[in-house]
Amino acid sequence: MPDDARSGLRVTPALVLPEAELSWRFSRSSGPGGQGVNTTDSRVELSWDVTASRVLTETQRARILERLGRRAPDGVLTVVASEHRAQLRNRDAARTRLAALVADALAPPGPSRRPTRPTRGSAQRRIDAKKRRAGVKRMRRPPQD
Repeated sequence: MPDDARSGLRVTPALVLPEAELSWRFSRSSGPGGQGVNTTDSRVELSWDVTASRVLTETQRARILERLGRRAPDGVLTVVASEHRAQLRNRDAARTRLAALVADALAPPGPSRRPTRPTRGSAQRRIDAKKRRAGVKRMRRPPQD
C-alpha cells in the first residue's frame, strides 16, 4: 500500500483523514464474474463520519455537510467501489473516490455570476429564427377556402 495508506487518507496538502476515522466493509460484488464472484468479497464500502471527525474545522464540516448532505445521511459519507475483480484495487479506487469527493466539497465557491444582457444582434437573430419557424409551420397548414 502507498505510504499515505498507513498514516491516513490525504485529501488536500493540508488535510489528511486518519485511518482510525475510516470504516471499511467488504461484500460480494454483483454481476457476472464466473466462479470468483461467488467466493471473494471484492466489493468495498468506505465510510467516514464527517460529524465526528477531529481533523475538520467547523467551517470545513459545515461546507462538507452542506454540499454533500444528500450523500451523507446522518453525517456519514459512504463510497462504494466494485468495478475491479481484486479487493485491493477496489480499496484503492474507494480511497481515491472519497478523497476526490471531500476535496471537491472543501473547495471554495467559485465567483458569483455577473448578470448580463443579450446583445442586440443575438436578440434580433432569435426573433428572426422564431419568424422563420412560424413561417414553416404556417406553410404546413391546410389552405383556407
